[in-house]
Amino acid sequence: MMMDDDKDPAVEGQVDETPATDAAPETPETTTEATEAESTANDVILGVAEEAQSTAKVIRKEATKVEVALTEDVKEEGVEIEEEDQSGATGSAHDDFNWDMTNRSAASRYSADERAAMEKQYEDSMTNIAEAEIMSAKVSHIVDGDVILDLNYKSDGLLPLSEFRDQAELAVGDTVEVYVEQQEDEKGQLVLSRRKAKLLRAWDRIRDSYANGTVINGKVISKTKGGLIADCGGLETFLPGSQIDIKPIVDYDAYVGKTMEFKVVKINETIKNAVVSHKALIESDLAEQREAIIASLERGQVLEGIVKNITDFGAFLDLGGVDGLLYITDISWGRINHPSDVLELNQKVNVAVLDFDENKKRISLGLKQLMAHPWEVLDETITEGSEIEGKVVNIEDYGAFLEIQPGVEGLVHVSEVSWSNQPINAREYFTVGETKKAKVVTIDREDRKMSLSIKQLQNDPWDVIGQKYGVDSVHTGKVKNLTPYGVFVELGEGIGGMIHISDLSWTKRFGHPSEFTKVGDDIQVMVLEVDEENRKMSLGHKQLEENPWDTFESVFPEGSYHEATVLRKDDRGAIVQMPYGLEAYAPIKLMRKEDGTIADVDETLTVKVIEFDRDSKRLTVSHSRYVNDIRKEAKDQVYKERKEEQDNTRKVLKKTSASIERSTLGDLSAFEQLREQLSNTEGEEE
Repeated sequence: MMMDDDKDPAVEGQVDETPATDAAPETPETTTEATEAESTANDVILGVAEEAQSTAKVIRKEATKVEVALTEDVKEEGVEIEEEDQSGATGSAHDDFNWDMTNRSAASRYSADERAAMEKQYEDSMTNIAEAEIMSAKVSHIVDGDVILDLNYKSDGLLPLSEFRDQAELAVGDTVEVYVEQQEDEKGQLVLSRRKAKLLRAWDRIRDSYANGTVINGKVISKTKGGLIADCGGLETFLPGSQIDIKPIVDYDAYVGKTMEFKVVKINETIKNAVVSHKALIESDLAEQREAIIASLERGQVLEGIVKNITDFGAFLDLGGVDGLLYITDISWGRINHPSDVLELNQKVNVAVLDFDENKKRISLGLKQLMAHPWEVLDETITEGSEIEGKVVNIEDYGAFLEIQPGVEGLVHVSEVSWSNQPINAREYFTVGETKKAKVVTIDREDRKMSLSIKQLQNDPWDVIGQKYGVDSVHTGKVKNLTPYGVFVELGEGIGGMIHISDLSWTKRFGHPSEFTKVGDDIQVMVLEVDEENRKMSLGHKQLEENPWDTFESVFPEGSYHEATVLRKDDRGAIVQMPYGLEAYAPIKLMRKEDGTIADVDETLTVKVIEFDRDSKRLTVSHSRYVNDIRKEAKDQVYKERKEEQDNTRKVLKKTSASIERSTLGDLSAFEQLREQLSNTEGEEE
């Protein structure tokens, strides 16, 4: 059995203060030195023996609850002695054992240099651990949902198994990375974190990808506004929708749960956030293919492409790493409204290379060029004079284009729509998509041009115009168009004429024909003139009634007064309504009233006819002249009355003078007074 002196201080939890040698005095200093020497010797012994080292580590983990392990030689000798003591037998082993050897005496067998070397060897066998570092650890045990990790340190680490969810098949002996949070907590245990180690490693990989363009893996875990969220080694990153693929993506949900490769295109060191791109990988992979394809391109070369995008002006095709543009005009020989009328997304089509730019990486493609031109296979029976049927595909101001068959069109000029000289509005006459019959007027297969006519499908009505539409004949037509100078009336198919604005009414003046009629109304007219050579016809409406101006000259002579109502006026004059519906013109300065103001619209007042022109059908009136005439007439009446009074007075005086034979002084005085009175009266009249 082991003596008390043979006990390991590490087991007892205290240091033996016995002096290192019998010769040394037991002073505090020598006691401390002896204790240190003894502890060092024990540690050296444990370091030399491999089994003793393992036992010592277990003893430390079990908090000093196991026996002290001695060196291999001491342990074997002790066992033999104990067995001999128990058996009571004696032998050479018992005889040779040094009973005076203790821990102190065993340690004293090594020199100071040997002990220092052994101490260094032991320290080198232990791992140096610093806080806030990532270390490699070996899984030593998995017990009850916990994982015990060996870092080759004086104590093991303990982590919950839940931190290893990404390693479903974790087993004893596996090596994992952990983050050292604390070397010792308040319980003296090593504090580790698997999650922080993963995040730091993930961020290191992200920074490396951003700096060096390396590829990282990630799993798309959810969809968000404008893109996806990808888990890259435990760190969430943002994948914009525009960076998912080189083609537009509509359904983001299809990518949730997928594991993809990314390149980091943007990072934020402050918040540890990153933006990744899968499109960048695809583009980099396609770069070499693009260069190879462009280098081998030739004009006229036929390639197979996949429609990847359709726009209003054409379609983009993927030619196996490089994109080409197929313009809408190169899709079909015929006219199409939109590329989607012919193409679909992801459709495979053969196209011809029309042109390319190696510097700008632009390729122009053609689809219709792989087919024969429709003019080259046009039916030979279509010649001048042939009647055809076509669809209106385009309308211009000068006419409409009819598509005879895809790629073959003819023009119907506005002059070939109707036999009438009445202007034709092509946009009102034709409608895109409708079918029209026409006659081929000219055809040029080399220049691929064709002119058509609709009116030539019928006989020219002007050939018999004189038989039906003679001068002075009366007809009913339909108003087709209004212009500032007249009304166009259609009398029959291809036959029409114009009513000048002055021929609408005998008595009224119109600023615009719309004041008299509107498009679509029926109107009765009289043929005034027919010009067969120029295919023109003059019509009149007022001629249907007797000319009232023949009698107006006696009704409205110059100087006559009439009641009139103001219809409208402007800065220059006014139009007034006279009796019998006749309209007259009055200069604005002649519409001033007695109080000095100008007559207003709808005001009725008396006017004087100052001009009557039968030839030009013009009647001019004035209200001011009427006012002046009234004033003059009143003044003349006053003068006449005073003149009569003066004449009467003179007669009385003359009669009185004749009856007086002899005058007295008094009579002379009275007579003189009467004569002064008469003189005053004459002065007032003057």
